[in-house]
Amino acid sequence: MKPTRLDELSDGLFAIVLTLIVFEIKVPDISTSAGNMELWLAIKGLTPLFASYILSFALLFTYWRAHHFFASVYAKNIDAKLTNINGLFFLLVSLVPFSASVLGRFSENQLAIIIFGVHIILIGLCLLWMRNYVLYSEHIKNPEISQHEIFGSTVRTVVPIIFAFLAVILSFVNLKLSILLFTLAVIFNLFPSSTKVLEKILKPKHTRTS
Repeated sequence: MKPTRLDELSDGLFAIVLTLIVFEIKVPDISTSAGNMELWLAIKGLTPLFASYILSFALLFTYWRAHHFFASVYAKNIDAKLTNINGLFFLLVSLVPFSASVLGRFSENQLAIIIFGVHIILIGLCLLWMRNYVLYSEHIKNPEISQHEIFGSTVRTVVPIIFAFLAVILSFVNLKLSILLFTLAVIFNLFPSSTKVLEKILKPKHTRTS
């Protein structure tokens, strides 16, 4: 199978999933003659759904971007195992509308946060598995990839997993802080400079130990 076919499948799947997550946000079911305040309060009640949508959209965007690099830019060929890993990854990604909907409707419920967090962890672990197989398998051909780029891809793949794990643990103490951790993981991956800052922090330590 050519990498382009997998890339096309990925684009199609992410396009569908990104569309599905917005369907949970519906126009408030109130009278068309409602006053401004009544309409405002009805829209305000949708805030958790809007927040869940934005969070899920940003997460899916970072997953789509990472998958493109791992399966299309880094991998110059595809074998059966890589195809199967992608199948599992797509399966988990297609469930995001469900976990995002649960989080949006029950944002003050601990179980909703645990479901969303565990889902993010599973997707991240699958993406990490895909990345490691692409980079280190004898069956997959790669272009020249610098250590700096490998470090960046590692950090961007691992950070959401760590933050989601901490969010699940923190849900036993404070639900709002758990949601904040999900948000910080997204913000970290959206900005390229975040890995550069982390690399500067870790580099001196590495230098002293080497």
